[in-house]
Amino acid sequence: MKAVSGTRRLLVLTELFLPTKGGTAVWFDEVYRRLGGKDIHVMTARVPGGEAHDAQHPNTVHRLDLARHPWLRPSSLPAYARLLLASLAIGLRHRFEAVHAGRVLPEGLVGWCVARLLRRPLVVYAHGEEITTWRRSPRRLRAMRFVYRRADRVSANSAFTRDELLRLGVRAERVAIIHPGVDLARFHPGYEIADLRASIGLGRAERLLLSVGRLSRRKGFDSVIRSLPSLVATGIDAHLAVIGIGEDRDYLAGLAGECGVADRVHLLGHVLPEDLPRWYCAADLFAMPNREIDGDTEGFGMVFVEAAACGVPAVAGTAGGTGDAVHDGMTGIRVDGSNQEAVAAALRVLLSNSVTRERLARHALERAHASFGWPAVAAITEREVLCRVLD
Repeated sequence: MKAVSGTRRLLVLTELFLPTKGGTAVWFDEVYRRLGGKDIHVMTARVPGGEAHDAQHPNTVHRLDLARHPWLRPSSLPAYARLLLASLAIGLRHRFEAVHAGRVLPEGLVGWCVARLLRRPLVVYAHGEEITTWRRSPRRLRAMRFVYRRADRVSANSAFTRDELLRLGVRAERVAIIHPGVDLARFHPGYEIADLRASIGLGRAERLLLSVGRLSRRKGFDSVIRSLPSLVATGIDAHLAVIGIGEDRDYLAGLAGECGVADRVHLLGHVLPEDLPRWYCAADLFAMPNREIDGDTEGFGMVFVEAAACGVPAVAGTAGGTGDAVHDGMTGIRVDGSNQEAVAAALRVLLSNSVTRERLARHALERAHASFGWPAVAAITEREVLCRVLD
C-alpha cells in the first residue's frame, strides 16, 4: 500500500495493534500502513495470531511479552522495562525520524525516554478516557502530565480530549485533533441482511436497535434495555442486538429478564468480522447512550462512525467526545445518557419517524465518506503530525 508522502522512518510504540480487538488497534494498523513501509517499525504486544498478521504487513512489526504481574508494584514494571530496552535496541540500529506513542502510559513514558536518548521528536496519542480515568490516581496524573507536556506533538481524537489536555497544561499549539476513521470498503450499505434478522427471529416489520462495544456500564446498553418496555407500549415492535463481550453480560441478561424483554434482547457476543458491517446494515438505529461513571467516559466512539458508514443514524450520550462522532440533529441524536426518560424519548422519536431517521442516515453516510475514510485520516496525520515535527 502506497505511503501518503514518501518514505517515513518511524518507531511506533503501541500495546494495541491488530489482531488485538478494539478501535485503537484498528486505528494504528490502518494509519501506519498508509504512512510508509518497512522503515516504520511497530513495537507492540505478543498476541495470538500476531505472527500470521505481521507476515503480510507493510510495516516492520516487533512483538514483545507485555504481560502484567499483579504481585509486583507497579504491576506494569516488567512491561515498561521490556518495551524500553527493545525500543532502544531498535532505535540504535535505525535512523528513525521520530518516536510515536500510542498512549501516554506506558508507551508515552517509555517513548519520552527513547526519544530523548535518540534526540528525536516525540508524538503521543490521547484518547480521552485514559485522562479522565487515570487522573484519579496522583501517581498516574503526575506521569501523564509529565509526558504530555514534554511531547513535541499530541494527537487528540476529539475536541473533548483536546480540552482535557489543555487542562493538564499542554500548550494548545502542540495539540492536533485527528479523528479515527472507518474502512469504507468494508462498512457500507447494501449488504444482504435477511438471514441475520431471521437468526434472531425478525422479519421486515420489526424495528432493530443495534449496540456494539465492550459490555461495560458506561456504554449505556442497560438504558437501551430499560427503554424497550416503553417502546413496545407505544406500539413499536422493537428488538435489541448487542455485539461485544465484557463484565456486564450477566447484568444485561438479568436486566432484560427483570424488564420482561428477555425475548427482545439478543446478546450476540463476538460475531464474525465479515458479519459486523452486515449487522449494522440490518439495524434501523444504532444506540450507545454513553455516560460517565467514576471518571470513565467515551473519548470519541469509532462505532458511531462505523454505523454512519453503513447509513445508520445513532443515539449517543452527551458525555465525553461523542459530539465529534455524532452531530446532534444531523447524523443522530445526543442525549444525557444518565437520564433514562431522555434515552427512551430519543429512541422513540427515531424509531417512529422514518422521515427523520432517513434524513439523519443520509447525512451520516455523507459525512462518513467526506471525513472518516482511512486514507483521509492518514493524510491528516501526515499533515498535522508528521510534517509539524519533521519538516
